[in-house]
Amino acid sequence: MLISVRSVECGVRSRPTDVGARVLNLSFRAPHSALRICLLLAACTPITTRPDFRPDPRALTVVLDARPERVTTVLDSLVAAESLEVARANVRDGYVETAWYDPQAHRTRHHEREITNLAATVKIRFWADPWVPGQTRLTTEPVYRPRYDPSRAERDLEVMASKEHAGYKIAQRLVDKLKQKFGVPKAAQEEGRPTPPPSPSPTPP
Repeated sequence: MLISVRSVECGVRSRPTDVGARVLNLSFRAPHSALRICLLLAACTPITTRPDFRPDPRALTVVLDARPERVTTVLDSLVAAESLEVARANVRDGYVETAWYDPQAHRTRHHEREITNLAATVKIRFWADPWVPGQTRLTTEPVYRPRYDPSRAERDLEVMASKEHAGYKIAQRLVDKLKQKFGVPKAAQEEGRPTPPPSPSPTPP
């Protein structure tokens, strides 16, 4: 008796021989459709080194006459010149983040247990975003934590530093150095310039 069995679902096929013995040819088909889906998801999923939160609305903002990748590259060296350490940086993403830094002790704090003065210790984040072609909108955010709570996310405890804070002054110096190096577009200069007071009306004779 000749018996031939084929299963399309499993990809298994059996072929008979003249002596009644069956030789099984097993062919396993790779799940190409599943592979294509995985590749498509990987291509569409954005991979970024930026944090998953937005800058504080009170952060410093400035428009610079340079592309984001140039601004990010120079920032890396400027931060080191201020004795701060870069914790995260990515030229492609236009993002730089410093480690926690104590301006009073002039020391970087790598671990939570090293932070002795929470109110003084600061972290500075920089977002370099494209503005118009050839220009960058830089957002600079100096933050500190008034208290430490390991049960809560770090971002939930962060507070934007005031203008009197030593960390804010460091951030302002970095921004000023970038402005000196790259320049500020004329339109941005006029936008930030205070409106002059109206001219006094002539006194009637």
